[in-house]
Amino acid sequence: MSIFSPMGLAAKRERAVLMVISMALLSLSFAACGGGDRQDKQEPKGTWKVDVLSASFPGRQRLSDHSELRITVKNLDTRTLPDLAVTVDGFGNKRDTPDLSDPNRPIWVIDAPPDNSTTAFTNTWAVGPVPAGQTRTLVWKVSAVRAGTYTLRFKVAAGIEGKAKATLPDGSSPSGSFIARVSDKPHPVTVD
Repeated sequence: MSIFSPMGLAAKRERAVLMVISMALLSLSFAACGGGDRQDKQEPKGTWKVDVLSASFPGRQRLSDHSELRITVKNLDTRTLPDLAVTVDGFGNKRDTPDLSDPNRPIWVIDAPPDNSTTAFTNTWAVGPVPAGQTRTLVWKVSAVRAGTYTLRFKVAAGIEGKAKATLPDGSSPSGSFIARVSDKPHPVTVD
């Protein structure tokens, strides 16, 4: 003998509907992860001439100082540069210590990357096409979090996947480096 309960049936239906909705949302979220076109799908193959007009980063800094890394690049080619990308190595370093859960240690924290420069890479920023003869300036706003003397290196590319390459007029690589000394001495405090 079974006892029919309308409330029990309604609760089961509600649970089943919620489960179907949950599964649909889960499948949509998986479709969003890694789906879509590859970043390099439209990247043309070739070499573009560029010039690094200026590159600056303060050589002397203090802990928690707000500093700017600025790199200005001009497209010297007669064609539009596909996707101006700059790779920066040295915002952090890796320590081979077995007791660390994460061996990557920041030297500078990136407070603000260059505008509209998101990529899937952790150390490369791309700002899109640059028409022939035009200039772009990329600015990173960073804060020093570790005292010491460090080298920051950058390299300019015409795309993020390596198909589109950038060279200086003499054929060399558009790259550079900075040496920055971060002091652990605090700024003098004045009270008005």
